[in-house]
Order: sequence, then C-alpha cells, then structure tokens
Amino acid sequence: MTMTKIHTATDTATGIRIGELTPFIGAEVTGATYEDLQDPALWEQLTALLHERELVVVRSLDITPEQQIVLASRLGRPVPFLMAKYRHPDHEEIMISSNARKNNLAIGVARVGNFWHQDSSYQRTAPPYTMLHGIDVPGTSGHTLYANAADVYDRLPEEWKLKVEGRTAVHTVSKRQRISPEHAGLSIAEFRALVEEQHPPVEHPLIKTDPTTGRRYVYGAPEYMERVIGFDANENAEFFALLDRLIQDPARVYEHRWTPRDLVIWKCELTYHAATPVQPGVDRTVHRVSIGARESWAA
Repeated sequence: MTMTKIHTATDTATGIRIGELTPFIGAEVTGATYEDLQDPALWEQLTALLHERELVVVRSLDITPEQQIVLASRLGRPVPFLMAKYRHPDHEEIMISSNARKNNLAIGVARVGNFWHQDSSYQRTAPPYTMLHGIDVPGTSGHTLYANAADVYDRLPEEWKLKVEGRTAVHTVSKRQRISPEHAGLSIAEFRALVEEQHPPVEHPLIKTDPTTGRRYVYGAPEYMERVIGFDANENAEFFALLDRLIQDPARVYEHRWTPRDLVIWKCELTYHAATPVQPGVDRTVHRVSIGARESWAA
C-alpha cells in the first residue's frame, strides 16, 4: 500500500488549514486552537492523519502543560519520564528537553535524541506515540529530522527484502547509554555490564506491518540495534550501512524547523527521527510526553 495523499484544504468558517508536509511523511494543521481540538470531529481527523501519515504538526498551538497532558491522554496513557530529575516540577508526565540553565543548574536534558532512532525500541514494549511542544525554540537551529520507516522498507533493494523477511533483531541501549556521575570509577567492562543489567537487550521482529495502513516497515535503527539474528558480521555491517543511507537520504527526510508553540506528534515505531545541534549560546526548551498504549500495539 502507498501513503494516503492529502489535498490541502481550509475550513472557511474556522480558518483551520490541513495539508501534507511531504509526499512521504507528515500532515500539518494550522490555525487551530486548543478549544478547536475539543471538537470530536476535528480530533478524529487529526488522529486519522497521525495513523495514516505517521507524523502530525499542529502549528503555533498555545497550550499549558496541563493541556498538553490532556491532549496526550486522548491518545493513550502519558508515561512519566524514567529520570525523575528531568521531569517537569509540577507534571511528572512531562520530560523537559532543554539546554537552558537556572541558577547554574540544568533544567532539563541538554542533549537528547541527537542521532537517528525510533523511540525506546530497546524496551520490550515501546510506547506508541510521542508528543513534543515547543516552549522556547530558536528558528535557526535545533531542528528535528523525520523519516518514515514504511518508506524505508519500500526503498529496500529486493534482495534485501528477501534477506530480512522473518528475521529478528537484537535491540540495545548500550551504544547510546550516557555516563553519569554515579558511574565514576567503573571500568569500561564494568560500565557495559551495568548497562546490560539495567537495560537487558531485547528482541523484536525486524519487519513489521502497520495495523492501520497495512504497510510493511523496518523496526530498528543501527544506533539501537546490536545485530540481526542469523546475519554474520559482514552482513550486519552491510545492512546497517544500507539502513543509514536510506533513513538519512535528504530527498526522503522532513526537516521540522520549529516555530514557537508547535505541537508535534508521531508514531514511535513508524517514525525515525534525529535532533540537530543547537547553535552555541542559544537556549532551546521542548516539553516531551511519552504516550503509552491503552491496548497492545499489534506487530
């Protein structure tokens, strides 16, 4: 199946405009307010776009943290961020992604997601959705790049589609685990052993089928995968290099240049993404909510 095409349309009564971001991923909603999103018909349209096009951007949506949690709760169950010190002080469901400092202390995670990945694939059950709200976003840097995992599968050479069919991949956080003050004094071997104990490797089908669209997609990014079971070292290296080329192909990447108050929602398994560097001396703060499933996510 191919991606559903959106014909850009504007509601003359409300001024709300809906259109596609690119032919290969994403939809954009402009002119909507939080009150507009209380309309069941509009919310149903937004969620349909999310499920069909993997990524939805609601431009310049002026909402409070409480309202962001309410919107997230309409998709699933907001999940508190694992590291409590980076949670919003009043709302544990919100993780603060920020390089800003207050009283010389970090108010959030300064460097997060600056590599291509699918959210939390190293977990046995990853949350199906992520929601970001741009609080203090520069227009010159700190953009977010997105690619569609179904589009990546479609562009796999036929010989690789045959080779990966029915395969299982081992996912791990070990390549990207951060070294914290509590790790001081550990040897490299001890640090790796601790990471594996805290975040044991998990296995996932390498190729999955989206339950909404019926499209096949690649589940796994090289930075969160250890290996494909059954491939030798050369095959794994070749496949990972191929994946990186397909994911990062500039012609198939949507670059989201943040504007103030943008709300961005995506399907975690179907959406590869990466954050770009923030210009030195510039603050950037985004509120992130990870949204767990009310029901299991079908493979």
